[in-house]
Amino acid sequence: MIKINGIKIFRGELEVPGDKSISHRSLMISALSSGKSKITGLSKGQDVIATKRFIELLGADVTELGDSIYVEGGTERLCAPNDAIDVGNSGTLIRIGAGLAAGIGGEFSFYGDASVNKRPMKRVFDPLRKMGADIFASNAAETAPFTILSRGLKGIRYQLPIPSAQVKSSILFAGLGTKDVTTVIEPIPTRRHTEEMLKAAGANITVTSRSNVREISVSKSALTPANYQIPGDPSQAAFWIVAGLISPNSEVTVKNIYIGQLRSDFIEVLRQMGADIDVTYGSSTSADVTSRSSSLRATEISGPSIAGLIDEIPILAVAASVASGTTRIGDAAELRVKESDRISTMVKALRSFGVTVIENDDGMEITGGGKLHGGEVQAKLDHRIAMSCAILGSAVEGTTVIEGFECVDSSYPGFLEDLTRITAVEN
Repeated sequence: MIKINGIKIFRGELEVPGDKSISHRSLMISALSSGKSKITGLSKGQDVIATKRFIELLGADVTELGDSIYVEGGTERLCAPNDAIDVGNSGTLIRIGAGLAAGIGGEFSFYGDASVNKRPMKRVFDPLRKMGADIFASNAAETAPFTILSRGLKGIRYQLPIPSAQVKSSILFAGLGTKDVTTVIEPIPTRRHTEEMLKAAGANITVTSRSNVREISVSKSALTPANYQIPGDPSQAAFWIVAGLISPNSEVTVKNIYIGQLRSDFIEVLRQMGADIDVTYGSSTSADVTSRSSSLRATEISGPSIAGLIDEIPILAVAASVASGTTRIGDAAELRVKESDRISTMVKALRSFGVTVIENDDGMEITGGGKLHGGEVQAKLDHRIAMSCAILGSAVEGTTVIEGFECVDSSYPGFLEDLTRITAVEN
């Protein structure tokens, strides 16, 4: 449990942990690449540490030297471990790791913490079974713990029934272990890290678009090692960007964050709400982002754009809580199967601050601009809920209590230190 005193201003510059999505994938691709890869800027969160432990269990050699990690990999040295694989709180690892394991071949058992063991896995099991893997789940709901037995996979054509970069990535990693072609069809685009990073590593992968549908095809590939420079995580930067907007006399700059397709859409949503935000590019995919105190207004967040905003919805809900008017968030039922039921958990949290919120099956309606006060929050093992409420609690009157804040270590272990530093200014 932590207590946060409010009426803070946010002012200063900071850097956030390395992008979590790229961190996971850089470790996995390095493990599959024959030779030594170098990774700089890797996220230090517990989720990524679990992925580092995962590739070591498979047989990759991982060493740390200063700020860099070196991975000696290659499919010739990877095999199923004797021990079950503990993914901790990482939904990314349990889903993508399942596909990677199936592509390697052998018998692999996976489990996680109480939150991950409730995450739906059938969406991953179905395509992997079509490819020829045998999967034995521990319960009728087909969640973790589970065991995968793979003795050679065949390529498939598979259209994603639900937009999911994790499911897409799981299938593509499995496809690296087939002799024929595996194709994933995306009616709604999702994050492109996996296909972009696999292509850079020398994978036999092609991406085509037809009638607004993307097809990503991959086949057995020999991957080559690379040097990965990982920029800051935009989903973590979003907390500070919103902080700079909602408190008077505030200005926050987040340095060197990843600004790529479907990863920075939240900035445009905030601008639609009237946010004063500057983006200064350092490269085509990284930038410094500055936010300043702004008078926000309500907006609508729904439709195909939700796929690129799903991780930022909790902190966008915080922005909506201080915006004038009613913000409607819809088409976001996927939030109910994240680390927590993020719709229900966030609605309860916002109500404790005095926010008027209506809960819907696929989202929420938030009426902002009212008099807010400190809240009482149950984080429910959900790091994004915990950090979003810490930002709101710092901006409103009174004291906010957040139970279960330790879950933040899964993605941003230094969050409280950064919060203290960025609010260490007299109002």
